[in-house]
Amino acid sequence: MRRFTLAALAVATTLGAVLTAAPAQARADRLVLGPEHCSGNSCHFDVPAGTYEVRVRLGGDEAASTAITGETRRTLLAETATDAGEHVRHSFTVDVRTPEGEPTGPEGTPGLDLFVGGSAPALADIRVTRAERARQIFLVGDSTVCDQPGDPYSGWGQQLPQYLRKGFSVANHADSGESTVSYLADSRLWATVQPRIRRNDLVLIQLAHNDKQTDAATYRANLETLVAGVREKGGKPVLVTPIVRRWFNADGTLNNGTALLVNGLGVDHPAVVRAVAADRSVPLIDLTARTKALVESLGTEGSKALYLYNEKRDNTHTSVRGATVYAGLVRDELVAQGLVPEGKTRVG
Repeated sequence: MRRFTLAALAVATTLGAVLTAAPAQARADRLVLGPEHCSGNSCHFDVPAGTYEVRVRLGGDEAASTAITGETRRTLLAETATDAGEHVRHSFTVDVRTPEGEPTGPEGTPGLDLFVGGSAPALADIRVTRAERARQIFLVGDSTVCDQPGDPYSGWGQQLPQYLRKGFSVANHADSGESTVSYLADSRLWATVQPRIRRNDLVLIQLAHNDKQTDAATYRANLETLVAGVREKGGKPVLVTPIVRRWFNADGTLNNGTALLVNGLGVDHPAVVRAVAADRSVPLIDLTARTKALVESLGTEGSKALYLYNEKRDNTHTSVRGATVYAGLVRDELVAQGLVPEGKTRVG
């Protein structure tokens, strides 16, 4: 992979405002950071926790193909091709927090870190400003949702930002190994998320994979507690049924308890989630049904690439490809239900 190019931006005085030199007409708190904070294939912006708008200009003299990830392996801009001599602009909104990945994981690097990749990356310009009117999409979930720290793992929440317009920031507070019981009990999880919810923020809740010993009454009560807690803060809860496990029957279907998240006590987790959504008038993303249909359509061989079967013989956790596909299903449902606008904004 060749390094991205910033040759046209070598002179700092031509790059616009920087942290210590904002334009005179700009508001004092509207500081702009630019490409002078980039080196090699990475950019570091020394900013406090918060929500930031990133504007990039891609392309150059040669044909290029550029993607941008950030923080703990979040895909913020999908790989974007540009023809020779072409430039395109994109904007996206990023949540900067500590810890920057899983809530019970390491703190990570302070500030905002972005990484420029793709098959032939070319970054012509980049500007970072504080986002003043961003709407948060909080994610409450487990390892199939979280910002996974290491390759080849990826949660669908890690891939969701690439599908959203600027002004929508994914605050992924999903954490590996969590059940509805542990998520409510750990002060680093729900007790940290709930105070951050603001009016009209979305909170997507997908917890089931680790509720292996949770009885039906407790599981339902925990979901209802999460829903009530979101509404108490003026947020909008969205219940998400869990992604299927890739566990085929001999006839090529996933019609079994392992695949469809029925626990050892006989609790049908997706069914309980659907019931709570109906009874409490909560929007539902039936990701179990969507992923079941997709995995069955791909079959035993074609579906391997969505999970980590080839790498780890893992039929629960998703690859980057699988997480990206599943994040697209979540985005499609959010758009269909009018919860987010469709697609990113591209400016020529």
